[in-house]
Amino acid sequence: MIKQMKLERSTLKIGLDKPVRLLHVTDTHLTLTDGRDDERKRALSGRMGEGAAEYLYEQIEYAKENCDLLVHTGDLMDFVSAANVDFARKILQDEKIFFIAGNHDYSQYVGEAWEDNAYRMNSYMAMGYGLGVPMFFNSRTVGGVNIVGIDNSYYRFEDWQIWRLKREAEKGLPVILAFHDPLFEQSLYDHHMALHPAAPTYLVGCDEEHLLPYSEFRAVQQRPDEPTLKMIEYIKNEPAIKAILTGHLHFNFVSEIREGLPQFVTGGGYERYARELTLT
Repeated sequence: MIKQMKLERSTLKIGLDKPVRLLHVTDTHLTLTDGRDDERKRALSGRMGEGAAEYLYEQIEYAKENCDLLVHTGDLMDFVSAANVDFARKILQDEKIFFIAGNHDYSQYVGEAWEDNAYRMNSYMAMGYGLGVPMFFNSRTVGGVNIVGIDNSYYRFEDWQIWRLKREAEKGLPVILAFHDPLFEQSLYDHHMALHPAAPTYLVGCDEEHLLPYSEFRAVQQRPDEPTLKMIEYIKNEPAIKAILTGHLHFNFVSEIREGLPQFVTGGGYERYARELTLT
């Protein structure tokens, strides 16, 4: 029974003998705190409203009853707190759940500092070496499909991630990519700008023309570096990659990065979206 979850269903033909069903969820934004957390963190506990944990439990229950795997594309936590880390570690031990990190999974206090690799690693260490599962790169085979998660939470890919993805593609299985920040695509960019004309589009791989409306702070943050451009080019040209699952934007949208390669953006946050993707 669906209580809060707004479920959208999609189907994709990739040549399987037997269907594989994924429940794509994202941007849960847990805001749990307790006496171990300081007053500043406790003040953030109501930032995203109530019920995030209950919403996540509903998604997990649905996935266990109807799907082969739940794929979570990041921002499981809204910020790093002792209570959030404890809850996330417990949830992610479930073998039915596949996770890759988003930017908020490293946020100490939400927007208080410039977010780069040093900040990410400091937060990773503050958690006690992460959440008990791979956060930077993850892979799982289910029903003959290779689910590959890549942390691009700061609008960047890294050279080592390209090497790892190539090794995954060499396994000869169809690949479904999962990461937090969507790749630039014109119709997605236009849709986001129509919804939020005063904000940047929070996409990976924007060129200089599309960065023009951004503040300099956001342009510097999101301007793609060489490894990022190499990764995007590889993704566009690797035939083993059949679809991309992303979040971050808090709305649903489907577009094609190239012909035959759909990018499914699934909402989350306040809207309680989830996507059931059936692969056939």
